[in-house]
Amino acid sequence: MNFPFNVYLLALVSAATVTAMSLPLWCAWCRRTGHMDDPGHRKIHHTPIPLAGGLAVLTGLAIPLVCGAAVLYFHLFSFSTQNLALSHGLDRRGVELSAILAGAVGMVLLGGCDDRHELRPAFKFGGQLLIALLVAAAGARITLFVHSQIFSYAATILWMLTLVNAFNFMDNMNGLGAGLGAIGAWCFAVIAAVDGQYLVVLLALLTCGALLGFLPFNFPKATAFLGDAGSHLTGYLLAVLAILPHFYTAANPRPLAVLSPLLILAVPLGDLVWVVALRWRLGKPVYLGDNNHLSHRLVRAGFPPVRAVLLIWLLAAVCGALAMAL
Repeated sequence: MNFPFNVYLLALVSAATVTAMSLPLWCAWCRRTGHMDDPGHRKIHHTPIPLAGGLAVLTGLAIPLVCGAAVLYFHLFSFSTQNLALSHGLDRRGVELSAILAGAVGMVLLGGCDDRHELRPAFKFGGQLLIALLVAAAGARITLFVHSQIFSYAATILWMLTLVNAFNFMDNMNGLGAGLGAIGAWCFAVIAAVDGQYLVVLLALLTCGALLGFLPFNFPKATAFLGDAGSHLTGYLLAVLAILPHFYTAANPRPLAVLSPLLILAVPLGDLVWVVALRWRLGKPVYLGDNNHLSHRLVRAGFPPVRAVLLIWLLAAVCGALAMAL
């Protein structure tokens, strides 16, 4: 079945629109409640910036998703073949999708608490672990051809924790985290669309659209930041999108395709490995921030911050194109 392009387009545009429309409201709420990123150590902005990005991206993801599910559940429109397919997919993966949405809310709440109160690393890690366990228990798990439930749970939780922290580390310049998230989500959408995995495509396009709706407010000049809430959410969603597609099936036996997520997410993963290894070698705590990320090194090499971000986006897009070629 060829899924209609207009439904995919609706998911992308609706998520971007809801995010863009909700962001000023969330910014006003942040100013009223003091949920702001103040200037300080290792920060280049000179005035307080609302930490509204994570809340707006979650809104852009959740509202179209819930509205779409309600349309199908309550039969608000006459059913076409595609509507029946979506309804069947929602029934089959409803628990999984509900857990994914609950996990997204949990990541925003956890990251928001960290933005506000600077949580201890152990507490923050514990919260990430519980959310990853919830999603794995709902059925979104990695297998890698290993028939062991213990391995599946362990691999899934490790993967999700890695991606959440990779994006948390990588979100260190205007537009960088949101742009990388949008590129990654788009690549997962294309890969899933080729194989007709329409629910995965829709979730990926909602993620991509929500991040694109936020990006004009964050790049090149920022009037709002993702904050830890937004970087947690972005890393979490990209980790989930890497798990959901069936890269290898009996109909399409492509062993190398399982490497696609690693290629799509090569930039944040590579940056994470580099900075953790460097901090370890220097005897510093791995969770302690520094200026040794790829973006910082490009700026020290003479690139203006905007060009450094654009270059990293280009590198991520090239890696994503290679993944799609697999």
